[in-house]
Amino acid sequence: MNRTAFDPHDVRGDFPILSRRIHGTPLVYLDSAATSQKPKRVLDTLATFYETSNANVHRAIHHLGEEATAAYEGAREILCRFIGAGDPTCCIFVKNTTEGLNLVANSWGRSHLQPGDEIVLTEMEHHSNIVPWQLVAQERGAKIRYVPITSDGLLDMEAFAGLLTNRTRIVGVAHASNVLGTINPVAEIARIAHDAGAIVVADGAQSVPHMPVDVTTLDVDFMAFSSHKMCGPTGAGMLYGRKELLEEMPPFLGGGDMIERVSKEGTTFAKLPYKFEAGTPDIAEVVAMGAAAEYLSDLGLDVIHTYETELVDYALEQISTLEGVRIFGPREGRASLVSFSFEKIHPHDLSEFLNQDSIAVRAGHHCTHILHDVLGVPATTRASFAFYNTFEEIDLLVRSCRKAIDFFS
Repeated sequence: MNRTAFDPHDVRGDFPILSRRIHGTPLVYLDSAATSQKPKRVLDTLATFYETSNANVHRAIHHLGEEATAAYEGAREILCRFIGAGDPTCCIFVKNTTEGLNLVANSWGRSHLQPGDEIVLTEMEHHSNIVPWQLVAQERGAKIRYVPITSDGLLDMEAFAGLLTNRTRIVGVAHASNVLGTINPVAEIARIAHDAGAIVVADGAQSVPHMPVDVTTLDVDFMAFSSHKMCGPTGAGMLYGRKELLEEMPPFLGGGDMIERVSKEGTTFAKLPYKFEAGTPDIAEVVAMGAAAEYLSDLGLDVIHTYETELVDYALEQISTLEGVRIFGPREGRASLVSFSFEKIHPHDLSEFLNQDSIAVRAGHHCTHILHDVLGVPATTRASFAFYNTFEEIDLLVRSCRKAIDFFS
């Protein structure tokens, strides 16, 4: 197959953990959809912040406080550009994608949903874009409807359009499925939803780290994503929101830094984005998240996406040769992961077998119970790839799967 000029060996040295040996064998890390590995630039940024600039933000006028605040707000500007947001005040720091989606459900949902209103989600959503809506729907008397998927793992767009009514208020959709690898047509979904008078809440956890994402072009009202899936540290993430919506929403959490003035009679709140950033944030993690975005930008998200597409195409081709395998999701135009199963091997058993060859994959329902119910399987094995993976590692995965098939048969 024709391959891009990108060479993963040029960047693997940036990731100290990839040099580990487990059970005496070099680590093959194929679980980046759960959490990515971190380059030395990000690790150094974390250490340098704590060693040289550690202080709280937005509170002090001493030198360290000013340095910390500048680094924190600098990361906001970097990440705003990274997703094409335009206005940094529309970019809210959160702990992860889950908190970002909960913020929208609890703030926008609770203040806007009325009994009989409808929320449209998809059968492929991560629990993070289902459970918060179930909670607020139960509280507000709203109804949830689900867009079905086709036999090849795509959203049924005709069914989606048919689900929208004059009571539809919210459409929640994953930009890329963490199980099927499906890349959903979010811009088209947004156009249809907006024509029906609904807002669009997108889960960008599996797209933002792997491909160019422009929230303005996609025309989403909200999009959340996590640092730890984009080569950054855990404990940091971002919620983008349309400014006019954020301005009218009540705070999600109350406390320090999100207030303008507190009196016995009541509180007035800070302007965006601080209205939604209560308390001391994960400062060092946010700064390192900015470093991760710069690292990915320097490599080029278009280059990353092209190479990872070649990886997943090769993986699909090779995994398909395995006896008795069932592969889930579309065969083309997908994110860089493959979920599969064997009738006679439980995914947990396969994962443990692969682990003996130092191959790290994910096994389970991947926080998508509804999707696995639709697929008719309790769990799947998922191999997920990043730009630091190689074609040779896919060969090792397939070779180990063949050994497992022989063993369990």
